[in-house]
Amino acid sequence: VQLQASGGGLVQAGGSLRLSCAASGRTASSKAMGWFRQAPGKERWVVATIGWDGDTTYYADSVKGRFTISRDNAKNTVYLQMNSLKPEDTAVYYCAADRWDGGDGRTSDFGFWGQGTLVTVSS
Repeated sequence: VQLQASGGGLVQAGGSLRLSCAASGRTASSKAMGWFRQAPGKERWVVATIGWDGDTTYYADSVKGRFTISRDNAKNTVYLQMNSLKPEDTAVYYCAADRWDGGDGRTSDFGFWGQGTLVTVSS
């Protein structure tokens, strides 16, 4: 599975961005997907995940109510809609796919990674 993330950029606090992750590969639409982020000098951690069929989602507490993860399996694309952005959301955002098919995202082993896309939120 190959992943291509896009949609990052510079936005003012309170603004919105939508990240996209295009997946290619024979079973891409059968895999749970996730968005992770890594701020400078910090570890990478999970932001949101979504099950292979879109029925199960998970959000980190810090983004609940502001971010929404979704997917369009017909397009093999996963999205992260980010609203009410804060300066502390500034990070490189990565999309990832489960190594296995049929996962719900919560217990997935994310073994496929795309390149990051930088999100910068100015105050």
